[in-house]
Amino acid sequence: MNWSRRDLLKTAMAATAGPWLATYRSWAAPAEKTVKITAIRALQLDNVGDGCLIRIDTDAGIAGYGEAGCTARMARARLEQMERIWKGQDPLAIEHLFYLMTSPQNPFIPHVGLISGIDIALWDLAGRILGQPVYRLMGGPARPAAPIYAHGRVSNLLDEAQVRDWFQKTRDNPEGFRIFKFSAGTRERVREASGAEGVPARGPWQPTADGYDLRKVAKAYEILRKVVGSDFDIAMHGSGQFDLPTAVGMARAIEPAEPAWFEDPLNFVYSEAWVHLKRSTRVPILTGEKVELVAGFRPYLDNGAVDILHPDPAYAGGITGIRKIADYAALSRVPVGLHSGPCSLIRFYAAVHLGGAIENFFRIENALGEFRGFKEKMALPGREPVIRNSAMALPSGPGLGLEINEEWIRQHVAKDEPYWG
Repeated sequence: MNWSRRDLLKTAMAATAGPWLATYRSWAAPAEKTVKITAIRALQLDNVGDGCLIRIDTDAGIAGYGEAGCTARMARARLEQMERIWKGQDPLAIEHLFYLMTSPQNPFIPHVGLISGIDIALWDLAGRILGQPVYRLMGGPARPAAPIYAHGRVSNLLDEAQVRDWFQKTRDNPEGFRIFKFSAGTRERVREASGAEGVPARGPWQPTADGYDLRKVAKAYEILRKVVGSDFDIAMHGSGQFDLPTAVGMARAIEPAEPAWFEDPLNFVYSEAWVHLKRSTRVPILTGEKVELVAGFRPYLDNGAVDILHPDPAYAGGITGIRKIADYAALSRVPVGLHSGPCSLIRFYAAVHLGGAIENFFRIENALGEFRGFKEKMALPGREPVIRNSAMALPSGPGLGLEINEEWIRQHVAKDEPYWG
């Protein structure tokens, strides 16, 4: 075989980039430099609290959609500053654009939330151009459906009757969820501090828990385990609000209930406190919804501080960023789940495609149903996503496979927001 220098360079790049990028390059090669980006637009919805929609237009009349971890106003300002990077670029050069956007430091450091939304839109666009679903462009499917977990909605976990009522209504639902995460439960001192029943205290510091608080938490999770039995999993939800003594105490309090994980017990900025917590409990520790790129997750992995990663596609670097995070996590056999919180269907579909392509995948947080405001209506009628047996089948359409209901979007444009301004 006669190998040219170009062939050798391509082979070397594929070897260092990971097999999923080599797979993508083989799909994209025939269409390289046939399409150009003409515009990137942002849109703020009134029912997505932690991000905005992104649309990439091309000279071929094909558009791709993403979801960014920032407001539309912020996105438009940054997009104007970044125009020299993306204007006229080949949208199929996803990795090249990813590095162009994440590497510069002047005049501003990269805004990873915006870059995440652009990256998701680029993958959607690539799939539409190439006629393939995103998970297949990344070498999938690794599994036929993406596993999903849900939220348990009980206002007072110390009230066994409430817990039983919730469980009776939930266990036979067609979604078939097997894992539910809950808050720490009703705590009188937290209610007093917050001024609202059942709502954790606001601010960067929640009051340090004492024995009174921890015994209530232990009792709440004892009741949960008693009611759901051994066929369902429960987990504790946090939002980075606890200090180290409280996090350790909470983890130890719920250990007898054998929870599946304790989510975001400490502030997301890495510190040695994470290692101390991990060594203090048998409860698996999960975190990552506001951690950015491989660099942000690296200290957690290098120091053995967590059991499960939980990045958000709109904050961690989009689809490209999370694939790189998953590759690094695989070196230490750490699974990767995905946060998809109060998002739109675009972010949720991006998560589902990642769930179909990542080998060391865990689960996705549910973004459908009443709890999230029936976001599935963002899809065209008859094309709404469906969860069965605690999983969502991988979309078969090109790109993200989401056929957007433009009328739904128009109904939910934020006040005073220009339509795709």
